[in-house]
Amino acid sequence: MQASLTREQQVELYYYMKLNRSLEERLVNLFRQNKLLGGVYLSVGQEAISVGTAYALGPGDWIAPMIRNVGALLVRGFLPVDIFTQYMARQTSPTQGKDGTSHFGDLKKRHVVSPISMLGDLIPVMTGVAMAGRYLGQNIVTMTWIGDGGTSTGAFHEGMNLAAQQKAPFVCVIENNQWAYSTPVSRQVPVRDLAERARAYGIKSFIVDGNDVLAVWRTSQEAVDLCRAGEGPVIIEAKTMRMRGHAQHDPAEYVPKEMFEYWKQRDPLELYEKYLTNNKLWDAKTRKALEARIERELQAAMETAEQASFPPAELAEQGVYCDGCHTIEAEWKRSKKEVTPPASSVEPVWKVEGFGVKEAPQTADTKAAVEETLAAETPGRQVKSGNGIPAPFTKSSSNGKNAAKPAKPAAKQNVKSKPALVAARKGRR
Repeated sequence: MQASLTREQQVELYYYMKLNRSLEERLVNLFRQNKLLGGVYLSVGQEAISVGTAYALGPGDWIAPMIRNVGALLVRGFLPVDIFTQYMARQTSPTQGKDGTSHFGDLKKRHVVSPISMLGDLIPVMTGVAMAGRYLGQNIVTMTWIGDGGTSTGAFHEGMNLAAQQKAPFVCVIENNQWAYSTPVSRQVPVRDLAERARAYGIKSFIVDGNDVLAVWRTSQEAVDLCRAGEGPVIIEAKTMRMRGHAQHDPAEYVPKEMFEYWKQRDPLELYEKYLTNNKLWDAKTRKALEARIERELQAAMETAEQASFPPAELAEQGVYCDGCHTIEAEWKRSKKEVTPPASSVEPVWKVEGFGVKEAPQTADTKAAVEETLAAETPGRQVKSGNGIPAPFTKSSSNGKNAAKPAKPAAKQNVKSKPALVAARKGRR
């Protein structure tokens, strides 16, 4: 585990958060000028989560961002021009203009899985990526994000259960931003802390201040280390606030003004600016130079995106299906023979303990008592008793003939001991 960050790394955290927010502010302006195709889903107030969590990962690890995780994309190496061209549907965008918002990835270089609009579905996907990495001999960790509302989907629970059972090296970051569109957390779930849901899967979880980027990084670093050591998966719940509506079309009038005011005082950028200043990690000159750099990069990226052309019509059919255009081959870190049965050292045998009951298994006496009860309650059922003698039958003298007939069913009652069974049977004779 990396115990601490260098001065340069701590300043770099601010760079990514500030770049994230300034980029989205420009997207809002472009949206109002009708220069974007589709909606804009801002992460204002949540930048520390995307940046702090992604910063804890290694270059070989995998992420699957959601629509408010632009900061994570920037940390993984995507540039502002990629974001602008994607929103503007230009041919030079990561999807060549075929999709909007942050719906793009990079499976070869940056190890980024594209978002899935059906909330919760990325949980089983990233669980699978984590399992595949282990199978291939790669010591990787996977990570994705989910909102508070998304944790109520079936895919979330199914994916987390699978991850827990397989001990997948997977970190699930719950961005508890207080609102699932217009529904507050208190109206969604009966628990205060969503991290409590980890107890149902028997896995570790953490709760962190999502507006403190250093706390987010430290917590994420610990979670990543646990996963890499084979103790995953891990859930991180980051408490924060969505400071805008669900998207640009949503004015968020359902949010109490007092709530906005409270969280405004905990703005992640302002908090971190004070930290850097108080700890003498930068000065006014350094900060000014950093902000000027961000302004230059965004201005150049925006101009490049606006000048880029839209994709031609014939491009629509390309890249949809693969017909031998490339070979898909796993990147093995160990020989295939090692993980191919029967060479595998893992025996296909499971040891079951406790037999799934709450109390200890039954003794021979109690088992015999249960068998006798079943025989009494099921006419014609002949069951061997403990000494090998068939269960008792009674004789009837009807029609002047002796015939062996099953005893009448005993009255149903709670079975606690063998003597009680015998007494019940005698009462019926």
